[in-house]
Amino acid sequence: MAGQPTLVARAWRPLDKLAEASPEELEAVFEVGPKVASSIHSFFREPRNRKLIERLRQEKLCFEQELKAKSETKLAGKIFVLTGTLEQMTRDEAKQRIEQAGGRVTGSVSKKTDYVVAGADAGSKLDKARELGVPVINEMQLQALLD
Repeated sequence: MAGQPTLVARAWRPLDKLAEASPEELEAVFEVGPKVASSIHSFFREPRNRKLIERLRQEKLCFEQELKAKSETKLAGKIFVLTGTLEQMTRDEAKQRIEQAGGRVTGSVSKKTDYVVAGADAGSKLDKARELGVPVINEMQLQALLD
């Protein structure tokens, strides 16, 4: 996902705030569990890593990226699940485009899911979406949302 900040980077700006975050604060970020939170926290506690970051800053490496306000993006805050085989793009491409438009892609269907994008041979995720009343769209409908 080149050029797009991660959920952690979006939640903890600037980098110095991320470096000071506790594992509990990091776990509050969507899809960050105890192991990832602990790893991030440990990374920033390591003196050699802090020195490296400082050296990179001195070399003028930019750690900050301009983010669009969530309300400015087409799919701001919408949650998608991809299932089946898409014809025009890979699932990774679809995920990247959804995220670039402000949406989020998860691996399982829940009541919080806004759309399930169903391609050919969609399976249990499609069944779960129908069971929960989650809107199911095809790839062309996704393209229309993205354009």
